[in-house]
Amino acid sequence: MHRENLIKLEDGAVIAFEEYGAANGVPVIFCHGWPSSRTMARLTDEPARDLGIRVISPDRPGISGSSLQPDRKLTDWPRVAERIADHLGFREFRMLAISGGAPYAYATAAAMPQRVRAIAIVGGAPPMAEPFDAKGLLPLYRWMLALHRTEPRLLRILFYLARPLLSLRPPVRLRPLLLKMLMLRQCDAESLRDAAAFEAIFESQRRAWRASAEGVMADAQIYAQPWGFAMEDVRVSVRLWHGKEDRAFSVQLAEEVAKRLPNCKARFIDDAGHYSLAIRHMREILKDLICGADTSP
Repeated sequence: MHRENLIKLEDGAVIAFEEYGAANGVPVIFCHGWPSSRTMARLTDEPARDLGIRVISPDRPGISGSSLQPDRKLTDWPRVAERIADHLGFREFRMLAISGGAPYAYATAAAMPQRVRAIAIVGGAPPMAEPFDAKGLLPLYRWMLALHRTEPRLLRILFYLARPLLSLRPPVRLRPLLLKMLMLRQCDAESLRDAAAFEAIFESQRRAWRASAEGVMADAQIYAQPWGFAMEDVRVSVRLWHGKEDRAFSVQLAEEVAKRLPNCKARFIDDAGHYSLAIRHMREILKDLICGADTSP
């Protein structure tokens, strides 16, 4: 199942995707983080097989194998998700989104409540174009948002300069040093010492950067723009998971998002950070998405 598949869109562009888990299982469309790509869904493979879940993981436009879509908006994504579902022959589906994939799951659920049974959000990004407490963001994200507003050309240059370095695969012996340099929470650093988890996270990032800095940058710009719908418009069942040690998006930001969702069951997990939550709790997250989709929070 782990091979690139291509779907052609109406405008001739292509969306690349891979499948994980059980070939004939319950369909779940996976929304990868940022900067990342479809292979991030390796995190789901083993538990999805055990639970009878079919995970379909597409690259977003401009990422890895998918065509760049100039001037795209978040609200363009539901049509892509619909095309994927129609191509693969399933009417209803669920969605799993990690980190920067969250807005895409919310957008699809808001646009197609008749087809999206439920969504699971893991360490999800909040709507950053709306008023919010920016102190709850990772300092790097605050810096990027500021440059996007004041020096967009400089930010573009920095993306292109970063690409050669971030496309490299560091030697295995240097992984402990890399984890130390990232100044991660202890729970995240410990989880990423697992070789399979490390590869799922960082290889998916390298694939995104190797394809083009333009695609990574276009994906980033989505977060700084209005989403085009309100959180209150997402009325399907939302299973929101967030680590209390998350440095990328603070638990306080997640709590504010949960309050705005009409049908949300939120879990705030002790001793879990931005990476370790998905690595350590994926089986529980997937099982809840499938078994709890039709129950009220």
